[in-house]
Amino acid sequence: MPKPLRVLYAAGPGNVISTYNQWLKQEDDPSQVSVTYSAQFYDVCRALEAEAYIISWCKERARIQDGQFTIEHRPLTLRRMSGFPYHLGQLWYGLRLIASAVRFQANVAVVSDGTTYWFLLSLLPWLGVQVIPSLHCVLWRKYISPSRVERLMLSLSRPLFAKYSTAILAVSDEIADQVKQITGGENRPILRSFPVYRREQFEGIDEPDEKRSPFRVLFVGRITREKGVFDLLEIAQGFAAKGRADIKFDICGGGMGFDSLRLAAKEAEIESSFVCHGHCKKPQMRDMFSKSHVVIVPTRTNFVEGFNKVVVEGILAGRPVVASAVCTDLSYLQDAVVEVQPDDIKGYGDALLKLCHDREFYDQKRQGCLELQEQFYDSSRGWGAKLKSMLVAIQERQEVGGVLEGKVNHEA
Repeated sequence: MPKPLRVLYAAGPGNVISTYNQWLKQEDDPSQVSVTYSAQFYDVCRALEAEAYIISWCKERARIQDGQFTIEHRPLTLRRMSGFPYHLGQLWYGLRLIASAVRFQANVAVVSDGTTYWFLLSLLPWLGVQVIPSLHCVLWRKYISPSRVERLMLSLSRPLFAKYSTAILAVSDEIADQVKQITGGENRPILRSFPVYRREQFEGIDEPDEKRSPFRVLFVGRITREKGVFDLLEIAQGFAAKGRADIKFDICGGGMGFDSLRLAAKEAEIESSFVCHGHCKKPQMRDMFSKSHVVIVPTRTNFVEGFNKVVVEGILAGRPVVASAVCTDLSYLQDAVVEVQPDDIKGYGDALLKLCHDREFYDQKRQGCLELQEQFYDSSRGWGAKLKSMLVAIQERQEVGGVLEGKVNHEA
């Protein structure tokens, strides 16, 4: 008989209790456009009858126990600090996570990036817990060399990725390539996953009206300088200075910079063409996509980016996307994307003007959207499906390394 699975999942910052309550009702989290990783995790555990302990660092401290699931919000209190307090917080959180895995008698730990330092997790296999790192962001910024501290952390993390992980989940090939770089190609098996969406989420979204004015540019994401949203404000100011009242920016999202951004738009007297909507849930997002002509993702080089889901969501809505290669794996989506050099504010503005005025070019990119959509409705390519294949291999316990290697190589 296969050994029963007991899986600890360190899920990142999400409100996993709210997602669980929606999942029980067979509904998706209304705050997210894609199918959440935690909902996929619940599906996998139910299918495998696994006992699960889910810990997120959601700031709303809470804990529930329901059948096979124990779910806890355990805030990472020192995350916003810098220097020694930040490092201390990461170490302490990781040690508490390891202690929780041992108390729960977990035989597998799935750990998302941002939870703790990777090197600490090398302790878990010595305690009888197999580790699956889940990588959603690059290990270091693509266009900025790692600092001395970052290089030290990457060096310390090498044994986990090269030896102590059972396997590794990665949401982009560029993230996988970084793992291979720090291990010299001697890494544990890596499974690539894709974000998964419900087809009905994008069915019925209006086709863009190319004759309608103004030409509407949609930004979705956290309102911080690193996400490039203040660059969009500069672009909007430049358009306004040239008398361009036919281009409007819709800014959807919340964050530490929201009030500053809205105030800056007001002071620049462009709040009618640069509208800050705040965080939008699914029904509002459908409306915003329907009204938009293009989606823009201007992430700056000083942000640790992953596979940016907003790029995919623009494509699924049939809207050409303007972005830079700071967004990983952009080359796979080129038919639907206008690529701009990173941090090039003028380049972003020029790309928007070309899409606005060159209808043939716009239609070409829009056709590219339609040709790329289907892969993101395929749940077999998703994070949950890849995780399930790993857990099944672990559960079978038939020459675990060989079995897992075979499954990984077959599915990669």
